[in-house]
This record gives sequence, structure tokens and C-alpha cells, in this order.
Amino acid sequence: MNVCALRIEKISPLGFLEGEISDEVIAEERVAFYLNGTKLLSVMSIPNDQDSHFVGFLMSEGVLEDISHITRLEIAEDGKSVSMEAEICDEKLQNLFREKTLTSGCCVGVAGNLEGQIVEKFVESPRILSGRDLFKYLREFESPSALFAKTGCVHKAMLIVGENKLVCEDVGRHNAIDKVVGKARLMGLETQDAILYVSGRLSLEMVVKAVMHSIPIVISKAAATFMGIRAAQKTGITLVGFARGECANVYTHSGRIRFD
Repeated sequence: MNVCALRIEKISPLGFLEGEISDEVIAEERVAFYLNGTKLLSVMSIPNDQDSHFVGFLMSEGVLEDISHITRLEIAEDGKSVSMEAEICDEKLQNLFREKTLTSGCCVGVAGNLEGQIVEKFVESPRILSGRDLFKYLREFESPSALFAKTGCVHKAMLIVGENKLVCEDVGRHNAIDKVVGKARLMGLETQDAILYVSGRLSLEMVVKAVMHSIPIVISKAAATFMGIRAAQKTGITLVGFARGECANVYTHSGRIRFD
């Protein structure tokens, strides 16, 4: 269950309001990821799309190079663990344990492959997004989900792949991205011409996730950081921030945005 009902007290500048009221809050869980028979790590997340989350995380880190390398993927009955058997890149796996970087996520995240080969990749995509479609998709993205309407406590990621619009949510903005790209991969969809909408700020590690999946256009309602912008410029990502209503900031590679 993703939501818990609690009794709370409300206050105003004048003090406590009379009586308790019911409020619904997100119920995150510790979900364990097992890779080739060994526990890899645990993440605090909403226990849904757990298999997509694991796949997206491993591919974002370069540990899993192709979906076809998976021989078994299974969610435990209680939903609190995911097991995968797969052919992996041992060097990238070891990087997760050799040198960790605490990310700037809303939940503390860990990424072990932020340097070197990953950020040297350049996304060369001919994908063009019209200004009209950019704001049309933004209006769809801004529509509150039932979970957000209840709790106001989730990040959202929407991936547009051809005619497909995939949406995932989580308490962590990194988790939401891993889930949505993992879902696309499990559906057999390629992401090299996709468009990614996110609710969180565009920091370095968010851009790196897009690079690893060759997603050329990333759009957020929130701000971009200096390191995120620099990484997007270097790796060929069209980065758009503060996309709200009828306005947005285009930070890098604006040639993919066209107006008639």
C-alpha cells in the first residue's frame, strides 16, 4: 500500500486549529535489489514498478548494457525485493563499490559511475520537438496523479517514446527516472529519440541518467544546476528547465526546439 491515513493537528499563525483531521501520507519501503544471487543494495522507494526500477538503475549505471542480457527478473511476493540474473559489466559494478558519490537528490542517492566513459558520451540525435508539442506534453505532465493529489509527496517522470507515454512516480526524483526508463526497456522500446519530462531539479546525475539512455531532450518544471547544464552541453542533451505554464528556459542545444 502506497498511502497511509494518519490523524494530524493543523496550525495557523494564531495557533492550533480546533480538532484533529485525517491526512494521507506516502508510505515508502526499503526495497532490496539482488543481482546474480548477491544483495546489491537497498533503496527507499514506493514499492511499485520495482522490476523497472532495478533495470533502469543498472542501465543508468552501465552495469546492465542490454535488456537481452537478463535471464531472470522476479519481484518477491511481499514486493520488498527484486532478484535479477543477468550478464553484466563487472567493471561498472565494481565502480559502485569502489568510489561512491553522494548525489544531490531529494533522498540521498549514491552513484558510482559519474566520471570517465559515461560522461564522455555524446548524444547525437536528430530528434526535433516543436514548441507547440513541448507545451502540450507539459500540460499533460502537469496533470496531478491520484497519488500526488492525495499526498503532494511524489516526484514524477514521463517518457515519450514514439506514440507511447509512460509515467512513473516515486518519493525520489532519481527513482522516478530509473523506473520510467526501466519500464520502457522492459517493453522493448528504444530511448534514443525519446523526450523525458521530470518534476525535479536538473543536476549532474539527472543529466547522466539521460545520457546513459541516449535521451536527447530533458524537460523539467524545476531549475537546472551549473554542473547539470555543463554536462548537458558537453554530452549533447537539450536541457529545458522552469517549464511552467507557457514559458520555459532552454539551457543547451536549443536547435532541437523548433517553432513554425
